[in-house]
Amino acid sequence: MKVSEQHLTEQGVRALWNRLWDRIERGVGDNLLLLIARVGVAAVFFLSGRTKVTGFMTLKPSTYELFRTEYALPLIPYDIAAHLATLAEHTFPVLLVLGLFSRFAATGLLFMTLVIEIFVYPDAWPTHLIWGGLLLLVIARGAGRWSLDRVLRLV
Repeated sequence: MKVSEQHLTEQGVRALWNRLWDRIERGVGDNLLLLIARVGVAAVFFLSGRTKVTGFMTLKPSTYELFRTEYALPLIPYDIAAHLATLAEHTFPVLLVLGLFSRFAATGLLFMTLVIEIFVYPDAWPTHLIWGGLLLLVIARGAGRWSLDRVLRLV
């Protein structure tokens, strides 16, 4: 193969490669990525909140014990922390999935993530980095087109 033919073949492969990824990029779009980010991180927090309650929102005795012993947050009594965290783990994820007050909800969950990282499970930083990245995306970009924020013009 001559040098010029090889160069044309390389250009053809590069052009094909770039066209393929350009189509994928346009097909996926920011709105789909924002929806996936919102639902994905909301599921993690909501399911965690559900482990702390029985029925609709009655805290389990084990939840108080968890906050008293394992979590043991400074500056806030364990029973208040248990109620606040459980309420946040139920409320903020619902808001995120609906795309309602999304930046506020994402900021609340990011704050929770930082508290968990700093005071409770510092060795879980890779997981917290993923959560933080998804939440920062929503904080920076908003909820996207497929949200109540957009319908209500709250962005």
